[in-house]
Amino acid sequence: MKALYAHGAKDLRLAEAACPRPGAGEVRLRIRRGGICGSDLHYYSHGGFGTVKLREPMILGHEVAGEVIELGEGVTGLAVGDLVAVSPSRPCGGCGYCLKGLPNQCENMRFYGSAMPFPHIQGAFRQEMVALAAQCVPAAGLDPARAALAEPLSVALHAVKRAGDMLGRRVLVTGCGPIGVLAILAARAAGAGEITAVDISDRALGFAATAGATRLLNTAADPQALEPDSRGKGSFDVLFECSGAAPALAAGIGALAPRGVIVQLGMSGEMTLPILPVIAKELEIRGSFRFHEEFALAVAMMQSGRIDPGFLLTHTLPLAEYGPAFETAADKARAMKVQLDFA
Repeated sequence: MKALYAHGAKDLRLAEAACPRPGAGEVRLRIRRGGICGSDLHYYSHGGFGTVKLREPMILGHEVAGEVIELGEGVTGLAVGDLVAVSPSRPCGGCGYCLKGLPNQCENMRFYGSAMPFPHIQGAFRQEMVALAAQCVPAAGLDPARAALAEPLSVALHAVKRAGDMLGRRVLVTGCGPIGVLAILAARAAGAGEITAVDISDRALGFAATAGATRLLNTAADPQALEPDSRGKGSFDVLFECSGAAPALAAGIGALAPRGVIVQLGMSGEMTLPILPVIAKELEIRGSFRFHEEFALAVAMMQSGRIDPGFLLTHTLPLAEYGPAFETAADKARAMKVQLDFA
């Protein structure tokens, strides 16, 4: 079977790869859909991000759904032909953080398509793969495209959990790419009372409106758009900062009310922040990194219809057209979410 390897910046290659038979507790999958994530784009565009660099060829991809084609010994709850969403989160279960109930902080994490460790953890952009049965969440009632959106939705659900009680809260979301829009969907589902979305693109804000944002602010057209919300001591209860841009974080801090919560999701390198208002308003800064148990919840929420992120999918290209697919995904003026079709 074929797999999509990143060898360096702008160097993707579709090459042959072996697919072993499933062992005990494993299943063999035929991958159906795979979403191109921001981290995939960093490997494609720059060969990595920050201090994380490709040091060997690595299969990309961690947002995938597939069909079960073979069961390993002892596997129950799955059958050949089942559509499953595949969680890329594979904590060891035995390190100190796993034992503390923090599997997303696992010291030995094997997260698909990650160059953080060496040897790198190979990803899921391959025609067939073997996965642990525990990673595979049955996705009956969903199509492969939606099932493959379970991973980014899990990121947003974890962020909302990190924010705490959302019922009736005034929420600010800065950066309306896929994660920002999914954060809007997740905050709405958690009971947020009012959601203001901020971006520099009217197109991105259109997706935020579809997700349920109650107010849209374009800070490219009006750099002072948040000024009314920043009067006095601010007015928002929760900030989901999804852009990774220091100016967005600073503006969000100015608009937060005392004892507001900042959940930082955007990752673009080091950022500075105005510390005095953080101190004076007693704000809390909470990081949000990946997910684990939220993955099955993401599938369940899509199956129930409580969250439907399907409108985020703007482009689908066959695996053989991986080059145009990555170029399209990198063009934010055209694309929101791009998926590869492995059929």
